[in-house]
Amino acid sequence: MPLCGKIPHVDEMNLPLGHETDYPHKYAPEVLCPIPRSQSRAKLGIGHELPFAGVDIWNAWDLTWLGLSGLPRVATAELHVPADSPNIVESKSLKLYLGSFAMSPFESTTAVAESIARDLAACVGAPVKVSVLPVAGTEARRVARLAGACLDELDVACSDWEVDTDLLHSDPSDMTQEDVHTHLLRSLCPVTSQPDIGSLQISYRGPRINHAALLQYVVSFREHNDFHEACIERMFVDLMDRCGCEALTVQARYQRRGGIDINPLRSNCSEKPLNLRLWRQ
Repeated sequence: MPLCGKIPHVDEMNLPLGHETDYPHKYAPEVLCPIPRSQSRAKLGIGHELPFAGVDIWNAWDLTWLGLSGLPRVATAELHVPADSPNIVESKSLKLYLGSFAMSPFESTTAVAESIARDLAACVGAPVKVSVLPVAGTEARRVARLAGACLDELDVACSDWEVDTDLLHSDPSDMTQEDVHTHLLRSLCPVTSQPDIGSLQISYRGPRINHAALLQYVVSFREHNDFHEACIERMFVDLMDRCGCEALTVQARYQRRGGIDINPLRSNCSEKPLNLRLWRQ
């Protein structure tokens, strides 16, 4: 599939996701499939000037390749795709691409990282930061906890299963700064309708957001069809519009599928992204 030129709407694309696909046995950058961010952003009224900065952090857990002697090497990879890149990469195509390293020789870990960075940059249309981590580096990572209060034990009734922005409200008379999180995030892949499940942290300064209403709003994504990145961007826009946040960071930690987890972060302040590993990742 070409990596440049006019890209059709998602519904018209011949995406590998959701279809039986031949797995390439040798290094195959041509399988990478771009999806333009503009499609989902247009629905939110987002144009060229973005209301946020951010990054999509992809963790690849199944990376393996051959050393020059033929002895296999294993590692994990951390990929940082900037939120201002024109495209995202379709997740199954990334799985196929990384899988194509398995029977291909590379002279070093650095060569693997440089190849991934080059190929993903061509796909998404912007530089991509890539770290290939040896076993010892990955083994040393501890399970982390999201910041702030967890909303999941609130006694709320939920009946909206498609996104409802009217659920959100805040109190302009009560200004605060806080972090809250939930593990009840669920949305659906727009191609296969398979569930994408994860955890969500919201950090903000401004009018106090009603916690029960916020949890109901997050749960209302439960049958919403969109990509991980687009869901988080919609949350950012809705919280800014409905709750009047002065500073806002929305970040999700999704569970892995196909050996890869996707973790978008969107913020209008100088929030440094942390690649935490949560209890389900």
